[in-house]
Amino acid sequence: MSTAQGARARARIEVTAAIKDEARRQLAAEGAAKLSLRAVARELGMVSSALYRYFPSRDELLTALIIDAYDSLGEAAETAHAAVTEADFVARWAAVCEAVRAWALAHPHEYALIYGSPVPGYSAPETTVPPAARVGLLLIGIVRDAHQGPGLSDLPLPDALRPEAQRMAADFAPDLPAEAAVALVAAWSQLFGLVGFELFGQFHRIVEDREEFFRHAAARLAQGVGLVRS
Repeated sequence: MSTAQGARARARIEVTAAIKDEARRQLAAEGAAKLSLRAVARELGMVSSALYRYFPSRDELLTALIIDAYDSLGEAAETAHAAVTEADFVARWAAVCEAVRAWALAHPHEYALIYGSPVPGYSAPETTVPPAARVGLLLIGIVRDAHQGPGLSDLPLPDALRPEAQRMAADFAPDLPAEAAVALVAAWSQLFGLVGFELFGQFHRIVEDREEFFRHAAARLAQGVGLVRS
């Protein structure tokens, strides 16, 4: 790459970052539904046609912000998980859960973008799926390691749910029992439900010590997927 090409590439990276930063500011102020490329361009002192060379549509800008948010959350969870002793499955689970909560509290508007109300008229493309899966894959990996190591505790499964449980396991965790697949989906949804309730104010005047409450709830979720403290 020539010097001129390198300078253009760096400039593009810098402008792209500035566009995203301004878009995040608008998300915090107005919400995702009101995100406007024209408004972003105006705040940055750009003409709209110039901004369209970076993001041809609002949806492409939203997708970039969504992928960044999922990747940031996933990185936070993976970093916390890597710091825990590999053989302590309950501690690994707790580290991931607490990292999700900490990231959400530090990035409430980005959390709302990926786990809040759907943006009218926007449909997320397939490119958002791998970043969105990072936390879930961590949780599956913890349960898989426990299953292949000391084993999981007995997990109940109604007969009526078994066909669906087997379908789930075949879809995303073929090396886990069907019971564990169902438990993981329930725990995953409850984890983000807990975080969302705290972040969006549903615990107001109900839960005061939210950190301890969350820690206890995350431990119960670990039990629910069959993890046993060694």
